[in-house]
Amino acid sequence: MGSVKKVVILDYGSGNLRSAERALARVGADVTVTADPQAALAADGLVVPGVGAFAACMDGLRAVDGPRIIGRRLAGGRPVLGICVGMQILFERGVEHGHDTEGCGEWPGVVEPLKAPVLPHMGWNTVDVPAGSVLFDGLADERFYFVHSYGVRDFPLAADGLPSRLAKPKVTWAEHGDRFVAGVENGPLAATQFHPEKSGDAGAQLLTNWLNTLD
Repeated sequence: MGSVKKVVILDYGSGNLRSAERALARVGADVTVTADPQAALAADGLVVPGVGAFAACMDGLRAVDGPRIIGRRLAGGRPVLGICVGMQILFERGVEHGHDTEGCGEWPGVVEPLKAPVLPHMGWNTVDVPAGSVLFDGLADERFYFVHSYGVRDFPLAADGLPSRLAKPKVTWAEHGDRFVAGVENGPLAATQFHPEKSGDAGAQLLTNWLNTLD
């Protein structure tokens, strides 16, 4: 175990910040919850949580200059972890209740309603982990805790659809009705649709795996 990693949870008015803060502190991070751009840029790792509607999250994120902070960190190869709607807003756009909202555009793809007989998708579910995953190392057979009605059902992996600064992503999938993106690892940018902070020992191990990638 190296030095204690400094992690900022970006406080932009959305997300259960305290449970994420507790979960990260429990696995050994030095955690600060703040909207301060300098702190967010300087931290070893930045966590972008999110709950609720895509459009409201994007409004809150823009109000604290979140898209620019995320973009600047990634341009410098500095790790960012999105959680739940904090993952969704990293994609190109979100479609909810007929509203089409522009996202951060770090990945191609659209957040849209899941096609499932029961929504929200709420509770524990297994995931389909790609070979070579660092985030899910040792966790391929574990279950994680989801609460959502929207997801990314198609992730175009063609190189021409991706920003040049990011390598080809490793995508973890899950199923509820149909298939959706449960996690992405893409150089310094990683994200999960589920809540690692509510996923018990498996979630704690995933956060530990992420912390271990921080310089």
